[in-house]
Amino acid sequence: MKDIKQNNQKLKQLEELTTSNENEKLTTNQGIKVNNNQDSLKAGDRGPTLLEDFILREKITHFDHERIPERIVHARGSGAHGVFKLTKSLKKYTSAKFLNEVGKETPVFVRFSTVAGSRGSTDLARDARGFAVKFYTEEGNYDLVANNIPVFFIQDAIKFPDLIHAVKPEPDNEIPQAASAHDTFWDFISLMPESMHMIMWVMSDRAIPRSLRMMEGFGVHSFKFINEEGKSHFVKFHFKPKLGVHSVAWDEAQKISGVDADFHRRDLWEAIDNGAFPEWDFGVQLIPEEDEDTFDFDLLDPTKLIPEEEVPVEIIGTLTLNRNPDNFFAETEQIAFHPGHLVPGIDFSNDPLLQGRLFSYTDTQLSRLGSPNFHEIPINRSINTVHNNQRDGHMRQQIVKGKVSYEPNSIGGGCPFQSMMKEGGFSSHQERVSGAKVRERSNSFVDHYSQAKLFYNSQSAPEKMHLQNALVFELSKVTIPEIRERVVGQLAFIDKNLASKVAGKIGVEVKKPELPNQSIPADADPAILQSKEKTSKTKISPALSMANTVKDTIKSRKIGFIMADGADEKSFNALKNKLEKQGATVEIIAPSVAPIKTNNGTAITPKHSLTTTASVCFDALYIVSGENSVKELMSGENKHPVLHFINEAYKHCKAIYFGADTEPLYLNSNVGLKKHNDPAIITWDEKAPEEKFIDAISKHRVWDLEIERNS
Repeated sequence: MKDIKQNNQKLKQLEELTTSNENEKLTTNQGIKVNNNQDSLKAGDRGPTLLEDFILREKITHFDHERIPERIVHARGSGAHGVFKLTKSLKKYTSAKFLNEVGKETPVFVRFSTVAGSRGSTDLARDARGFAVKFYTEEGNYDLVANNIPVFFIQDAIKFPDLIHAVKPEPDNEIPQAASAHDTFWDFISLMPESMHMIMWVMSDRAIPRSLRMMEGFGVHSFKFINEEGKSHFVKFHFKPKLGVHSVAWDEAQKISGVDADFHRRDLWEAIDNGAFPEWDFGVQLIPEEDEDTFDFDLLDPTKLIPEEEVPVEIIGTLTLNRNPDNFFAETEQIAFHPGHLVPGIDFSNDPLLQGRLFSYTDTQLSRLGSPNFHEIPINRSINTVHNNQRDGHMRQQIVKGKVSYEPNSIGGGCPFQSMMKEGGFSSHQERVSGAKVRERSNSFVDHYSQAKLFYNSQSAPEKMHLQNALVFELSKVTIPEIRERVVGQLAFIDKNLASKVAGKIGVEVKKPELPNQSIPADADPAILQSKEKTSKTKISPALSMANTVKDTIKSRKIGFIMADGADEKSFNALKNKLEKQGATVEIIAPSVAPIKTNNGTAITPKHSLTTTASVCFDALYIVSGENSVKELMSGENKHPVLHFINEAYKHCKAIYFGADTEPLYLNSNVGLKKHNDPAIITWDEKAPEEKFIDAISKHRVWDLEIERNS
C-alpha cells in the first residue's frame, strides 16, 4: 500500500505541474488576462512602440531566453515515463528498498540519446547510445546513467575531454556532424590502445540499432551493493530488451537519415502511443568483494566487461515504458542525470572513469540549467519532500518556513535531524584505502586487446563483415595515411585477417605499432599484451553476438502493404488482421496518398506513397494480391518506384511476401531474376505462406544471405 501511495504521490505531483491551454483565457506569466495578443502598444497606430508595453517585453524576453545550452554529449535524446517492477528480491545483497520487496513498483523516467551529435543531428548516426534511468524511489532519486555498450573508450576520466574533442566536428570547419569518420577521432584512437575494445563495439551493428526499444543497456562501471550487515558485492547492471537486440544495415541507416532523421524518436513515441509498451529485463552480475582479483582483467577497468559465461546475468525485474512526455523540453530536455545520485545500499567503486563522472555531471547541470536548484525542476524532483537547510540561489522554487538555515541549531528545534543508518541514512561503504599519491595507472589495466579479440571472435560471419565494412568506410574518410596505418596496426593485435582485409581496402600495409608510452604504466612490460592475447585466442561469448538474440516475435514490427486500385480485399484483411493480432503495425503504400478502391469497391486511404517513403522504414513488405492492382503498379511512372522498393528491401535481407497475381512484380524484380533459395521470400504458390511470412518477420533479417550474394 505504501508503494502505491508513493507512486500516486509522484503522479499527482506531476499532474499538478502539468497544465492544458484547452478552453482557457490567454494570460501573461503573472496571470493577467490579455485582450490583444496581435499588436504591441504604440504611440498612435503608426507611431513608435512604447517601452511601457510590459506584455510585449515579457513575451519577447521569454522567447529570447527559452533555449538552454544543449548537452555537450548526449545532446540528441528521446525520453519516456515508466515503471520498474521487482520480480526477485536482492535483500541479501543490498539494503536499497526498491530492490528488496518482490512486486514493488518504482516510477522511472528513461532518456535515450546519441553521444556525438548535436540536438539537430540524425537518430541513425553510427554511435554509442545513452540509456539513462531515473528511479523515483521512496529513499530518494537513484540515477543509473547507462549506455547501450558495456565498455567505454578510455580508462581514466582525465582523458574524457580529449576523447570528445577528437570525436566532435573538427574545430576549424565544424565538420562532420554526428560522425566519427574523420581525421581527429582516428588520430586519437590510433594512439590509444585502450580504446580498441570499444572500437569493436562501435564499428559493429550495435552502433546502429533498429529501435531504441531493441537495444541493450549497460551500467558500464562496476558499482557496489551493500547489505544491512555492511557486506559488499561488486555489481554490473544490464537491461535486456524483450523484443531482442536488432540493428539496421549501414546502407539503411544513411537512407533513413534522409527519409526520416527522427526515426528512433518517432518509433519510441508511436510504440508507446499505440500501447506496445517497450520492456526490458533488468539484471545484475554479482561478484563477492573477496573475488575481485579472480578475473584475468581488473573489475575497475571500464574498458572491460564480465563475460556472461563466467558470471551469468541474474534477472531481477522488468522495466516498462508506458507514457510519453507531455512536454519534450520540460521533461526530456530538462531532466538531469548524475551517477552520484545514489540510495542507501548502492555505492561507487574506484573505477577512475566513474570517479571523474561524479564531478562532471553536477558541473554540467550547473552550466546547462543555470542553477544549483536544478533538482527542483518537476522532472528532477524526488517523490520525497526535500528537507535541508540549503537556501536561496537562482530559480529557487521550494518555500521553506522559519528563520533557521544552518545545522546544528536549537532555534529550530534541531530540525531537520540526521538519520541513523538503520533509519535509512546513507553511509558510504567502509573500505581500507592506502597508497602513495601518484599519477599512474595500475598494471592490471594494461591488457587492451584480449577482450577486443573476444568480441570480434564472438560475432557471426555477417556481423564480422559489417564490422569490417564499417572500419573501411570510417578509415576511408581519414585523409592522413599515417593515421590509417596506425589504426590498422592496432587491429593486427586483435585479428590479423581483419587487419589485412581493412588494410587492403584503404591502401596501407599492416604494421604493428609501438605502444605509445602514455597508454601504459611506466614499469609495465609490453609482453603482457602478447601473453594476454594468447589466453583469449579460442574464446567466444555467445551473448556478444546479436545472432543469438530474441527472434520469436513480430510485436511492434512495421509491415508495409504495397497496393493500388483493384487490390484483393479479402486477402488484404486476412493478413492484416493476423499481423495486428500478433502486435505488428500495418501501413499501406500506394502510388499516391489518394484513396484507393479494392476489388469490392471499399475505399482505403494509404498512409504513404511510393515516393514519400522508402523500404528502409519498414521491417517487411507484402505485395497485396489483385490482378488490377498489379497492373497499375507495373504501369507508367509507378513501375520504377515499386521495383526499387522491392529490390531495396531484398538487398537488406527483409521478409517479402508476394501475394496471388503478383508474379509480374516478382519476375521483374531482383528477387525473381536471381531466384535465390531465400527463406525471407514467400510467394503465392507456397504452402501456408502467411505463417511463413510471420515467421520470417520474427527472425528480423536473413543476414547470412549477404555473404552468399557477395560471394
